[in-house]
Amino acid sequence: MLDGKSILITGGTGSFGKAFVKKVLRDHKPHKIIVYSRDEFKQYQMQQMFASDRLRFFIGDVRDEKRLYRALTGVDYVIHAAAMKQVPASEYNPFEAVQTNIMGAQNLITASLEAGVQKVVALSTDKACNPVNLYGATKLCSDKLFIAANAYSGKLVTRFSVVRYGNVLGSRGSVVPLYRELAAKGEDLPVTDERMTRFWITLPQAVQFVIDSFNLMNGGELFIPKIPSMRITDLAEAIAPGCRIKKIGIRPGEKLHEMMISRDDSRHLFELGDRYIKMPDFPFWKVVLPEGAIPVIDGFEYASDTNTQWLDVEQLKNVLQQEGVVE
Repeated sequence: MLDGKSILITGGTGSFGKAFVKKVLRDHKPHKIIVYSRDEFKQYQMQQMFASDRLRFFIGDVRDEKRLYRALTGVDYVIHAAAMKQVPASEYNPFEAVQTNIMGAQNLITASLEAGVQKVVALSTDKACNPVNLYGATKLCSDKLFIAANAYSGKLVTRFSVVRYGNVLGSRGSVVPLYRELAAKGEDLPVTDERMTRFWITLPQAVQFVIDSFNLMNGGELFIPKIPSMRITDLAEAIAPGCRIKKIGIRPGEKLHEMMISRDDSRHLFELGDRYIKMPDFPFWKVVLPEGAIPVIDGFEYASDTNTQWLDVEQLKNVLQQEGVVE
């Protein structure tokens, strides 16, 4: 699927981008991978990590539509990973989040259509489902822009889909590095609320899920993986056994539990193997379902506190060790 293709990843110097580049260069034969991001130092650091003549680096911001036109010349596939992701920063700088997460998404859509890109997969978040913070609200808007973009493509080749998943183990925004640092100093580990639960996925799992979604997509789908939940207190115990917990209270815009599929979303939701597929709501939109996809029951929802898959302390330890996060 990826062999011989030119692939561009926005926000490519982030945790997902580096894991994606590592996976694709190792297991596939792309024509080239273009890392599109706005931080030249992070690009320099990433250049030191990979020695490949198939890797390119392109300085640019998704807010800059003309720059995206230039970057997308000759590109077959796009992964949209660029976003302003920090919840507190988005709450304090709301229009900055709007410009990157919403206007940047529309810029990419327009540029992809003009450039004749074949497939675009946009990365979303569980915070986009029934959002209570600005980050989630901007990502919900972004998701809807990408899904609706298929209606604009008409006879053009470009197709758009979205992948939504939960917290990523090993990402820059993960709480794991903070917990490790505090535990090494013998300090208490901060927990906003002891009841808090979250969905959990590793970087390799997220990368593979996106690659598989390229294979499955026809345009208009929202793909959601079946992944386990964990309790924040169990994560703290897995990182620092016997640690002391310091309850600090829920931060602005933070949920007690996350949701990836609401009951209202389930009306056009199908189950297929390791994932759920949310189809477009528009009655005129005929999207071909993959073979074996079956509709979920009426009123189905997928939330971190009612999930059927859980990681306990020992399982979390094993996952953290496998990913090299803890010894």
